[in-house]
Amino acid sequence: MSAPTDAVTLAPRRSSRFVAWVRAWRTGLVPFDEVADEIADGEEHLVADAPGTWTDVPLTEALPVLSRTPPDRVRLVLPVPGDPRGLPGPGPFAGAALLAGEAVVAGDLGVIPEVRSHTSGSGMTFETVLWRVYPLPAGAAAAARHEPGAAEAEAELAAALAEATAALTRLDVAAWRPELAGALAALRRPDSCKDLPPGFDPRARRLFARASVLDRVLALAEHAAPGGAVNGYEAQQRDAALRPLTAACRRALVAACNAPLRP
Repeated sequence: MSAPTDAVTLAPRRSSRFVAWVRAWRTGLVPFDEVADEIADGEEHLVADAPGTWTDVPLTEALPVLSRTPPDRVRLVLPVPGDPRGLPGPGPFAGAALLAGEAVVAGDLGVIPEVRSHTSGSGMTFETVLWRVYPLPAGAAAAARHEPGAAEAEAELAAALAEATAALTRLDVAAWRPELAGALAALRRPDSCKDLPPGFDPRARRLFARASVLDRVLALAEHAAPGGAVNGYEAQQRDAALRPLTAACRRALVAACNAPLRP
C-alpha cells in the first residue's frame, strides 16, 4: 500500500481525539499529564498562536489555556462546503475549518490541526501536526450545539449505511482497487480504532467506534479508482450513493465526541 493511501486509511480525525480527551480532562476524569500524549498518539504536535505565547510551543505547554473552559463548551465540528454546521459564522476560523474539514470550538477559541508531511534523508515519510489557535466571536460555542444527539445520529448512520450498501451492490463496485480490502481488514482489528476516554456512555462509544471506521473507509474511497463504475455516469452514481453516508458519518462523530460525560 502506498504512503498516501496509508495516511488516508489509518489516520483518524485528530480533532476528535483533541475534543474527547480535553473534555474528559476538564470533567476531572483524566489527569492533565496524560492529555497531550493521548491527543498526539505518537505524533509530534505543536501549537501556534496560543494566547500568551510568541512562537510555536509543544501541545502540553498550550493546553493550560483551556484550564478554565467548561467541558460542555469544548465541541467538535466537521464542516464541509454546503454544510457549515457548528461554525460561529464567517471569518478566518470558519474559512480555515472548511478547508481542513475539522476543527475544535473551545469557548472563545477555535483550534484547527494543520498536518505537515516530511521526508527524511533516508526517504521515510512522516507527519507532524500544528494546531493553530483562532480567537472566536462571542456565542461561538453556542453555535456549535445545533447537532443531533447520539441516539438520533446512531439511527441516521444505520439507515444511511443500509441504503448505501444496497446502492453500491446494485452498482457492482466490488472491483475497487485491492488496497481497499486490506484497509478494511486493518480497520476491523480491535486496536485499529482508538476508544474514547473515561466518561462517555456505551452508546457514544459504540457510535464513535463505528463512525471512525466508516469515516476512514470513506476517506479512502474518495482516493480510490471508480472500480465497478466503468464510465463517468456510473462513477457519479457511486459518489451519490456515498454522499448521504459520508454526511451521516460526520454527524455521528460529532454527536459521539460531544455527548454528555458522566463522572
